[in-house]
Amino acid sequence: MSRLGPMELIIILLIVVLLFGGRKIPEIAKGLGKGIREFKGAMNGENTDETKSLKKNENSEDSSSKT
Repeated sequence: MSRLGPMELIIILLIVVLLFGGRKIPEIAKGLGKGIREFKGAMNGENTDETKSLKKNENSEDSSSKT
């Protein structure tokens, strides 16, 4: 199985630009990057947004009960 060469990558990039347009590509890249970060975080066992908010609520309850 061969790797993608520079010419193939240029052709793929041109097809993506033609399909989505220049304005939509940054939005797609942003969403893709966010998805990859969330996936890697889940694979590494990092906290998700839900567990972070739960811990934040627990910490605020603990600090209010101390006073």
